[in-house]
Amino acid sequence: MHKEVFGNSRDGEPVIIYTLANRAGLKARVTSWGAGLVEMHVPDRAGALADVTLGFDNLAGYLVAHPHFGVTTGRYANRIARGKFPLDGVFYSIGANDGENHLHGGVTGFHHRNWSSEPLPGENAVRFTYTSADGEEGFPGALKIAVTYTLTEANELRIDYTATTDKPTVVNLTNHAYWNLAGANAGSILDHELTLHAERYVPVDDAGIPTGGLEPVAGGPMDFRRAKPIAKDFAQMRGNPGGYDHTFVLDQAQPDTMTVASELYEPLSGRVMTISTTEPGIQLYTGNFLNGSVRGKAGKAYGKNEGLCLETQHFPDSPNRPDFPSTVLRPGQTYRTSTVHRFSVR
Repeated sequence: MHKEVFGNSRDGEPVIIYTLANRAGLKARVTSWGAGLVEMHVPDRAGALADVTLGFDNLAGYLVAHPHFGVTTGRYANRIARGKFPLDGVFYSIGANDGENHLHGGVTGFHHRNWSSEPLPGENAVRFTYTSADGEEGFPGALKIAVTYTLTEANELRIDYTATTDKPTVVNLTNHAYWNLAGANAGSILDHELTLHAERYVPVDDAGIPTGGLEPVAGGPMDFRRAKPIAKDFAQMRGNPGGYDHTFVLDQAQPDTMTVASELYEPLSGRVMTISTTEPGIQLYTGNFLNGSVRGKAGKAYGKNEGLCLETQHFPDSPNRPDFPSTVLRPGQTYRTSTVHRFSVR
């Protein structure tokens, strides 16, 4: 493990970046800014390493508004309708930063915070911690969060989350990495082949807000139960800008039980990423709003569909949907969730 200063925040605080490596040559770089994943280097079928996650070469790109490259999103990932929700008979108004809706923790969510950090003795792991104050972005309760990244000798990047609160609140945390298994600057991800272990998904309106209950994926463009290129049914995804941005309901998902959620395969490199999680859902987002306005690693202007996200999480707008799995956390409880990214080739 290697630790160094990535740069300074606008307040002059040092931002730390850690490099984790295993014996097979895999390398992950994680930073205290947004408790984020900056780089993930994995081999192709010939053993050649490539960085397979979008982002920036230096801290400056992360300090300004960006498409949540690699960061921990919260206090509530995904959307909450109209920036309001009820809890124990009280309505809370939270930051509306996506039209009238709340998205990914608000304007100054966890992705724009400098987290405390510490390497874990005897492990190839780093723990980031942050306390979100009572009332931050409108959410009730002081929330203490820990996010731990571990790179294993089984070629796994594991992310473990815990949180506690002093007042009832809602929590939905995820990592927002954009993946391109051909390489971070390799172009479109539409030729990647994806499997999602999901019989149902969450239908949403044009603003990404759920429209009702859950619907089956069978027979339509949402059906990834068998591996298919993302491009296969992409043209059926109407809207502006079009593409996938939907939560899929994982089969046999049980609380605190690890479930295989997805497999992503890139045919030219042979790289495979298998995701397992304790969460009930996974959000497929195909980088629809990337439009070339953001320049990332090596000055690359990231265009539409040049990275995809597979965000393990609860469902959007759950605080307003009592029929969805609850995201409420109360004093005395501990929020726990884990996600594992396993890399291989074929």
